[in-house]
Amino acid sequence: MLQLDGISLRLNKTSILDEVSLEVSAGQVVVVLGPNGAGKSSLLKVASAEMKPDLGRVLFNGRPLSQHSARDKALHMSVLPQQSSLTFPFLVRDVVALGRTPHDTGAVIDQGIVEQALTATDAWYLRDQLYTNLSGGEKQRVQMARVLAQVWLPTDEAMRLAILDEPTSALDYAHQQLVANILRQRADQGGAILTAMHDLNLAAQCADIMVLMCCGRVRALGTPEEVLREDILEEVFQVKFHRTTHPHSGRPWLIN
Repeated sequence: MLQLDGISLRLNKTSILDEVSLEVSAGQVVVVLGPNGAGKSSLLKVASAEMKPDLGRVLFNGRPLSQHSARDKALHMSVLPQQSSLTFPFLVRDVVALGRTPHDTGAVIDQGIVEQALTATDAWYLRDQLYTNLSGGEKQRVQMARVLAQVWLPTDEAMRLAILDEPTSALDYAHQQLVANILRQRADQGGAILTAMHDLNLAAQCADIMVLMCCGRVRALGTPEEVLREDILEEVFQVKFHRTTHPHSGRPWLIN
């Protein structure tokens, strides 16, 4: 479990997060939603220990996150930032293999996981290309494969968590849906996902829990059915929505 209790964060005397609390359990996809500037990325940075909160605590697998060593965190937690900067001309397969660095599983197993992760993200055909020559969407899928490879296998009874900031932002419709399916599959296999998204409909198709943020505070938290209410969404996004039901998934579907 990842547990954030009463997280508050200030930058340059400006409140970025204000008493935010949430939990992520094994087998769950938790999606953080909200307009630009709502605090989504800052919340994920606190959850991954990239930023230290001014108030509150973060527990990971039952212990304060600050008590985990860098290697212990790397064995159980992988992070996809909103922007991944890599300027060295590595082969794609080598970029994804970086996700296996914390593990002692051996070259044969690691190579197999790299192939599986690249295949899952529809990027296996890119394996021998230079990462720097790829398009933005291709780079994002390769980075997604790296993050998946890092937590592909359980290392022990502790939870495996992937924290993903806008993992579909540079992707076309087909690959957005592919990533949503991957998140759902990884959770169904016992992993845990904490991700920020902008697309409400895409989030509704894969989320167990939604966290709707506004101005650094949690405005609504619960299932997609509980959070994606027309009145709440209009208040937060200043846009009118009409909610219906997806004909195949039975989950909420929004039209504006």
